[in-house]
Amino acid sequence: MNKWIDPIPLQNKNNEVIREFGDFLGEILIRRGILNMEAAQSFFACKSLSDPFLMSDMSTAVDIINSALDEGKKITVFGDYDCDGVCSTAMMYSFLEAQGADVEYYIPSRDEGFGMSIPALEKIVNRGTELIITVDNGINAIAEADFLREKGVELIITDHHQPGASLPVCRACVDPNRADDPSPFKDLCGAGVALKLIIALMDGDEQFALEHYADLAAIATIGDVMPLKGENRYIVQLGLRSIADERHAGISALVGAARLSARNITAVNLAFVVCPRINAAGRMDTAERALRLMLCEDDADTARRISEELCELNEKRKSSENAILKDIENQSCDNPLLLKQRVIVAAGEGWHHGIIGIIAARLVERYGKPAVVISIQNGIARGSVRSVEGFSVHKMLTECSRTLTKYGGHPGAGGFSLPAERLDEFTEDIYRYAREFYPKMPERHTAPDMELSLRDLTLDNVKKLSLLEPFGEGNSQPLFLLKGCTVKTKRALSDGKFTRFDVEQDGVTLGAVDFSTPFAKFFPKSGDKIDITATVEINEYNGRESVQLKPREYRPADFSQDRYFAALRTYEELCRNEPIDPRLGKRIIPQSREELMKIYDIVRAHNGAMTPEEIAVYDGSVNLCMLLVTLDAFAEAGMIEYATGGEPKTVPVEGKHDLFAAGLLADLKARFFDN
Repeated sequence: MNKWIDPIPLQNKNNEVIREFGDFLGEILIRRGILNMEAAQSFFACKSLSDPFLMSDMSTAVDIINSALDEGKKITVFGDYDCDGVCSTAMMYSFLEAQGADVEYYIPSRDEGFGMSIPALEKIVNRGTELIITVDNGINAIAEADFLREKGVELIITDHHQPGASLPVCRACVDPNRADDPSPFKDLCGAGVALKLIIALMDGDEQFALEHYADLAAIATIGDVMPLKGENRYIVQLGLRSIADERHAGISALVGAARLSARNITAVNLAFVVCPRINAAGRMDTAERALRLMLCEDDADTARRISEELCELNEKRKSSENAILKDIENQSCDNPLLLKQRVIVAAGEGWHHGIIGIIAARLVERYGKPAVVISIQNGIARGSVRSVEGFSVHKMLTECSRTLTKYGGHPGAGGFSLPAERLDEFTEDIYRYAREFYPKMPERHTAPDMELSLRDLTLDNVKKLSLLEPFGEGNSQPLFLLKGCTVKTKRALSDGKFTRFDVEQDGVTLGAVDFSTPFAKFFPKSGDKIDITATVEINEYNGRESVQLKPREYRPADFSQDRYFAALRTYEELCRNEPIDPRLGKRIIPQSREELMKIYDIVRAHNGAMTPEEIAVYDGSVNLCMLLVTLDAFAEAGMIEYATGGEPKTVPVEGKHDLFAAGLLADLKARFFDN
């Protein structure tokens, strides 16, 4: 569950943006920082890319590549194994090949690690390469650049990552995030930088480059979660049109294999369906398989075969994810504190290191706290971290780096490696760091764009939202807060996998389809009032258009989220044996058999159907902390089956149990009430 941040009412609606775009769309723009028409025009009107020659070293890179082409030098494009790296490699390789270059490509496996390495470069040099062009990597390859210089091999770096204190010494280093780079747009992905280089090599012929490569650059921009603003927005808009026109056999085949319609493709489709299939190659096999597909521009049969292979790898990736999540669940049964720490740290022997970042993201989504997931192989522990806003991964790794052999990242995510025998030390360092720097951890939150009523969601208003597309990082699909909606009807879809329900407010009724909640987990009853956060879309059926809600979350209209999160925080502090205000004792520790029986009756009423958190939200008759403490006591006494995060279920018991005589409740009673 996320903490909702209620939108602050807009105080002044006498604004030129609202006058131009109307109350509905105008307010969304203002809340996104578009406060005047100049900013609105900047957002909507990007119709070209900035001059690529404004980028530092671009002219030098063009001269070197043109000389290499003229002299017939052997060139290697050195890429990366993720979606951005694959697409940018395909772009640069296919462009150079079309120019008649003697060109190869090299994408390292995940076992080799990100970016250039000396062993990989030795293989490339031994094959006779005279010029290496990196895409989506290289900005921090100091030693590797020195190695190539000693071997007499020219190096051009094109990258978009943040550079370190010093740049690699090479012939040209093109990166918009260089401190001395004067180009105006800094948020390009690796493929965006490669696109700029291709335009420069074509003497500024932007139209040619975009016609041939906007689709790959768009997929890379979305896959690398770059903000869809400015030049990125323009690239993605053109790329989506190109994909819809089915100009590229490989991309069209992958879209079809993913059971999408190319004509109706969106940035959201690419992000959640297409990009994961490209990434699956590098995660579960080698990225070269995805690269071959991106290079397959007109061979439809080969494209279909490889696309099916990528879909199979994606399914394999999902199965591996589920297996690791199950392992973590089992670990939490043996170590109940695992999921109750401020930061979740989970490690496993032989976990597929290609997907541990996804697992970390899943844990953050499920538990609302930073997560570190570590794969141990051959005595080496490699980890990936994901976080919530307000807790910096990079700062944590820096403060806890004494055991690490390698680490890097940014506030939201990072990676590292260390000897496996030092893993316990590293884990304790993380716990200590979080305890000292974050006595109260940041809570994962949702910030809706605006609060409105169902009456505001007219067809005309919702259609205006299409002007904001494409949606993605930095330009998310508008999320609305709807309070006090009455559930009218509900029914199961797809054999109970999904839920359809109708809500009414002030005489207006809208339908909602929830693809993330099985019908058995949709707890509001007909007549209940709920608050909803939701995006909206136009549903077309039998030629009729209607507005449909896509719920993100919902909860009872009278739900107190502050009480809920405070109770959960207190429970975890209690489990970690941290100091707690003794005045809270009566609210969080049961003191009588009657209180225990009340909670036992609640468990029995929902037997195996609700988690404790769901009981606290939809029953509301007991404090979450007291509920969790009591469930632990029941489980200790063998009265229920219950694992952290699961649904408690009563089991047959013989005789009576005095839970206050010994065990957890006796210890808590002594701690809070007997002094």
